[in-house]
Amino acid sequence: MSHTYTHNLMHCMFSTKERRALIGDPEALWRYTVGLAYQKHVHVIAAGGTSNHVHLLILLPQTQTLSKVMQEIKANTSRWLRETSRSFQWQEGYGGFSVSHSQRETVAGYIANQAEHHRKRSYEEEFIALLRKSGVEYDPRFVFG
Repeated sequence: MSHTYTHNLMHCMFSTKERRALIGDPEALWRYTVGLAYQKHVHVIAAGGTSNHVHLLILLPQTQTLSKVMQEIKANTSRWLRETSRSFQWQEGYGGFSVSHSQRETVAGYIANQAEHHRKRSYEEEFIALLRKSGVEYDPRFVFG
């Protein structure tokens, strides 16, 4: 699309079903995810997480929706992870939060230091805090699908 310019920087996060520690090698998963995203023309600026969840800072192309990108990332990583864990499943849904360009490095640093952050608070606490900070309305009964 000529004459169309966008800069859709998104902080995405999703967890394993019931936040179970099913990701045996998080760094291998991040590498796989970056390669997968690249094939889909999605630029991953930062990838991180722990044994039960993933954070991605992505630059979303103007031709793709966040829901489609997340569907493809979750489906393909789930398939890849099942090679080592037959019972692997992601939670339903995901969190997607817009990030201003001025906060790009701050969010990338936050994603890079997930192990340290989770010494202080759980994924559930982190996710709820991001929902609140972003002004997202939610029903606590259905947040973690």
